[in-house]
Amino acid sequence: MINAAVIGLGWWGQNILRNLRDSEVIRPILGVDPLDSARASAADIGVETAASFEDALANPKVQAVILSTPQERHAEQIIAAAKSGRHVFCEKPLCTTSADAEAAIAAVSKAGVQLGIGHERRFEPAVIEMRKRFAAGEFGNPLLVEGNFSQDLFLKLPPDNWRLSKAINPAGPLSATGIHVVDLSIALLGRPTSVWARLGQLGSHFENGDTLAITIGFENGATALLGAVLATPFMGRLALLGSKGWMEIRDRSHPQNSTGWDVTRVLQNAEPVTSFFGPHPAVRSNLEAFGRAIAGEAAYPVTHQEMLSNVRSFEAIQRSIVSGNIEKI
Repeated sequence: MINAAVIGLGWWGQNILRNLRDSEVIRPILGVDPLDSARASAADIGVETAASFEDALANPKVQAVILSTPQERHAEQIIAAAKSGRHVFCEKPLCTTSADAEAAIAAVSKAGVQLGIGHERRFEPAVIEMRKRFAAGEFGNPLLVEGNFSQDLFLKLPPDNWRLSKAINPAGPLSATGIHVVDLSIALLGRPTSVWARLGQLGSHFENGDTLAITIGFENGATALLGAVLATPFMGRLALLGSKGWMEIRDRSHPQNSTGWDVTRVLQNAEPVTSFFGPHPAVRSNLEAFGRAIAGEAAYPVTHQEMLSNVRSFEAIQRSIVSGNIEKI
């Protein structure tokens, strides 16, 4: 068992604690948050609490930290944890700039600790199946990836929440949900090279936007068309179109409380094949893959290069929103 401290006990930090309650790989022994109310909620789950990140690093029982903190703090916290010899799992985005991501990855590499990233959608059974079939050549050459991850959960947030701040989080749909479909496109298509993006405030009071459309070009010539909306009921969709066929995954519900995925596959000169994948705790699967990597049982399935590509895309998307132009990644 890996003893971990969960840093940040807001909505997602609490979700992580609940996901790890029955884990046989990672045991959360400490919850950290400066707010009394957040610590009280974690205590109700049965976890000891502390008020500061430094408290976690000073605790000799803590082997790993799980960061669920505002994104502008990620780089410094990853570097500090690595220097203390702790393994680090960081919620998305890993960092907000390429320079920060490079410094963070250099720190964990130098310290010889494991780095994990909160891109749990890779761990959904239907996505794993899509990647397996694609790698086996079933769909031929990749042509296009279409992805959408939209929701309206943030409409319930108070206006002063950092997730809605244009200064702290200038492209809200990107860090909230869009970054997941960017990561899935990288997992399928490889190295991204260019991006065009458009952000609008069309259906909410969010000063940092609620509607994001992204077009990403990849080194292999394929393209991803991605959408993320924060002012519409939940929609989750991923499709891979290839020269020999295609596969589409549709979420039945938000992955936080998954009720499964409907999948359609169509190959050339064949009838469509439909299937259903039942609910799966992808958040826990990701965290446990991180834990198994720490234990040396298996390599963590998201590489440092993929993490860097995601952050570089994150940065280029924001440049494109401002410039209105195609930006290099």
